[in-house]
Amino acid sequence: MFDSPPTFAQEIAIPPLRMVDEKPAISVVGLGYVGAVSTACLSSLGHPVIGVDIDPDKVACIGNGRSPIHEKSLEHLLQKGVTRGLVTATDDLEQAVVETDVTFVSVGTPTAADGGCDHSYIDAAARAIGAGLKRKQDFHVVVMRCSIPPGVTMGYMAPILEEVSGLRAGVDFGVCFNPEFLREGVAVEDFYAPPKTVIGANDDRSARILSRIYEAVDDAPIITSVETAEMVKYVDNVWHATKVCFANEVGRLCKPLGVDSHDVMDVFVQDTKLNLSPYYLKPGFAYGGSCLPKEVRAVAHIAAAQGVDVPLINSLGASNTSHIDTTIGMVRQTGAKKVGVLGLAFKPGTDDLRESPILEVIAALNAEGVEVVIHDPVITPDTPLAGQLAYVRHGSPGLQALAKDLPGMMRAELDDVTQDVEALIVTHANPAYRAAALNAGDTPVIDVVRVAQTLPPSPAYSGIGW
Repeated sequence: MFDSPPTFAQEIAIPPLRMVDEKPAISVVGLGYVGAVSTACLSSLGHPVIGVDIDPDKVACIGNGRSPIHEKSLEHLLQKGVTRGLVTATDDLEQAVVETDVTFVSVGTPTAADGGCDHSYIDAAARAIGAGLKRKQDFHVVVMRCSIPPGVTMGYMAPILEEVSGLRAGVDFGVCFNPEFLREGVAVEDFYAPPKTVIGANDDRSARILSRIYEAVDDAPIITSVETAEMVKYVDNVWHATKVCFANEVGRLCKPLGVDSHDVMDVFVQDTKLNLSPYYLKPGFAYGGSCLPKEVRAVAHIAAAQGVDVPLINSLGASNTSHIDTTIGMVRQTGAKKVGVLGLAFKPGTDDLRESPILEVIAALNAEGVEVVIHDPVITPDTPLAGQLAYVRHGSPGLQALAKDLPGMMRAELDDVTQDVEALIVTHANPAYRAAALNAGDTPVIDVVRVAQTLPPSPAYSGIGW
């Protein structure tokens, strides 16, 4: 049982732990930052843990209850684990697998010469683990924890394990991907109060075993596919890097303007409805409307006037245009000469056409001689465009190009758009459009908003990001 003294619990402010009865023995491969923390913290939950590394210095440190890295409270936990006989260390990975029930793999995945991921440490670990599995009768779970591209766990490591062991992944042994979200300096505290626990597993038995291990600190882990869990780790870190760069660009922009950047960002982060939330963070269509496009251009213009380089902010317009161009390319690939568009405004529930991204798609198709017919629940051929045209005369080439032709493209009835077209573009996710898209049969559908979580398996149905 976990019996750390009150002084330690108070030091890292860990919550009361929910104890589990069964304590699988765990081997941890790679005693660097993640491996050392995992070894210490898992032992604190009562699991016998064998730390494994090819570096004799790291093996000696862990085996003697000393931390190989500077990390708050880590050495205390290691000493406790060694004293209780729960922490040992070795360089014999094959034997460690034989003596344990679960193996956590935290080996290095440095950048390769081509900029990709170096798999050499994974390869070596997988071959030794496979040799250990070959000597076992019991079901063993191999858990990848290092950052790797999607597909590496099941497409690279698992085949090596199968080849060496002669066993089948998901049947004779389990394979999971369990990304870590530990911040250096507070890693021990993060282990006991994780922001989320993600378990990527392709078989239920492995998912249950790993969930049981984490039950003491998180009784509601997120169970997903191995590939999703692999990608989540990368996306998390790229997002964190994006936030750092964004905040730094704000700082560089604020300074010559005489604005306190910390005051600005202190106000910014108080908005947890839009700024710090899931809102805007689902893959979909390009941004548009009366605010985002012009504000991005305005900030880029201010920065240029001040001589401040803001490459992240400057890249937003190019990224948005790339998304629109991708949609145009998808329509072209269908070869359709008559295309129906469901949804014209920049978002549902409004008649605002200002910088609606679908206008750029329609303008490009129209210029190529493609016939386009459009339905929008709140826009008709009589919707006045003069005010909107004046507002975006320097910002929306699509609306300018279509001003004269647009009323003739509009249809009052949905059936007049969905029938007799050779392709459909869906930009709004209302119930009527969802039904039309999902029941389009062999008609190619380009769904830029993902109208439903479960989409038709038909090759005629596609989206930009799914």
